Amino acid sequence: MILYFSGTGNSAYVAKRIALQTGDSLLNVTDCIKTGNYQAHASEKPWIIVAPTYAWQIPHILRDWLLQTELKGCKDAYFIMTCGDSIGNAEKYNKILCEKKEWIHRGTAKIVMPENYIAMFDAPDTETSIRIVRAANRSITKAADYILQGGNLPKLKISLMDKALSGIVNACFYPFFVKAKKFYANDNCTHCGLCEKLCPLNNIRMKNHGPVWGKRCTHCMACICKCPAEAIEYGKISEGKPRYQCPEE
Repeated sequence: MILYFSGTGNSAYVAKRIALQTGDSLLNVTDCIKTGNYQAHASEKPWIIVAPTYAWQIPHILRDWLLQTELKGCKDAYFIMTCGDSIGNAEKYNKILCEKKEWIHRGTAKIVMPENYIAMFDAPDTETSIRIVRAANRSITKAADYILQGGNLPKLKISLMDKALSGIVNACFYPFFVKAKKFYANDNCTHCGLCEKLCPLNNIRMKNHGPVWGKRCTHCMACICKCPAEAIEYGKISEGKPRYQCPEE
């Protein structure tokens, strides 16, 4: 079974392509987190976790859902992580997660997709995004082949910088950077409510003057990138930047 979490569509795209190749069923964990659904699931085939890279680890909210949800059957687990450049030493923390789940870690794969974290970086234009996504298809196919063959994914080379990024930087990133207070809607807001519907942590509420953000946020960028009016900003950092949604999701 493929368990995937996705904010702007990169990981959803990868999960669906792997499902087409392997014949595995799909479970959108983003929806499960939003609705508080922790019901047990069972699979006789390996668990395939497809997720974006947040500060060089899988998203903490996905990790917590996996730990709290009973996932019965097969003990093999593969991790497929999308990123704009690097996943750091995420594999170490995936192994720790597997130990807690009493799973066998069968490897972690990196899939380079278009950058979507516009709270810090620039997203590519549509033409460049399409080129990056299509180039990623080869890596997606390779990862799916390893899974179909029942082998381990190739081991990734890890540098000292990778260890620092997934370790101390990740530990500092959430408390210091992952906050919602910079989000706001400008006068282009049409009050459609899509941002409220998309937020996996139910952190957005529509008020008289538009969306209001609470204190829970995971910086998935779904609200700002999927706003049809491009009315949501993240302080001044996002002003004038292209928004990103996976062009081939």
